[in-house]
Amino acid sequence: MNQGAETDVDPVDGRFPLSSAMKNIQRVLLVSMLLSGVTTGAAEAEADFSHEIWDGLLTRFAHLSADGTASRVDYEGFAESRQELAAYLGQLASVTRVDFDRWSVAEQLAFLINAYNAWTIDLILEHSPGIESIRDIGFLPGAAWRIRRVELFGRKMSLDTLEHDMIRGWDRFRDPRIHFAVNCAAVGCPALLDRAYGGATLNEQLDRNTRLFLTDRSRNYAIQDDLYVSPIFRWYREDFQDGWGGYASLTIFLAEYGEALGLSEAQKAALMSGQMRIRFSRYDWRLNSLDR
Repeated sequence: MNQGAETDVDPVDGRFPLSSAMKNIQRVLLVSMLLSGVTTGAAEAEADFSHEIWDGLLTRFAHLSADGTASRVDYEGFAESRQELAAYLGQLASVTRVDFDRWSVAEQLAFLINAYNAWTIDLILEHSPGIESIRDIGFLPGAAWRIRRVELFGRKMSLDTLEHDMIRGWDRFRDPRIHFAVNCAAVGCPALLDRAYGGATLNEQLDRNTRLFLTDRSRNYAIQDDLYVSPIFRWYREDFQDGWGGYASLTIFLAEYGEALGLSEAQKAALMSGQMRIRFSRYDWRLNSLDR
């Protein structure tokens, strides 16, 4: 061995000398392994699931108003494409809880919101024609939301379970803006978006939905010292306070979206000081059908 030559120590066991060529090869392999690990980790954070079918159905059958504040649904069109909807619901049902828990939080929430909306459409189709409201389904008040027909994670559950125990119930989410994404098939409900929700676009979609809903003066408006907002804020008031989304109170939430509500700076100040009272408008439970 040439004593003047550079010797390298194998980083694995510290004993065997390597040539410069072998050292370079080893470095390339090490970098490759590291990059592979990063790529794998990123892939595990994103959902290996496509909402393409649902996205296509919404594009065709969910019709937004010109200003985007409301929507009407072509239930006849959905009925004619029932097999496509069934295929999508089957895809949702095939996802295991183990796989779901590997996804990013945004991917998880987008998945559950899409599932809620898709199963709601399917419920309406199951009882159509002949109903004027989702509340016409079943004999007891709220029966529609208690029917166990949603198939997720290997079991059947109700829409109530999906919404209240998961979308609202899991601490990993706690985002008040979900109330402007889940759709209850009623005119008074926030618009059914004409695109599927996705993890990469979820924050932007939720913020846009919230602002558009609050812009609707048929549901949210100020009259002198009173601010009238949708009953959604009364039914789920706890979701707009106690730290949900970083908000300490419903008042703070509404003040932050004061521009969408059409409030002046003086009115926002009055709201924050308690001089403007929060009241609630009426809710329209009629079916959000295209012929409405």
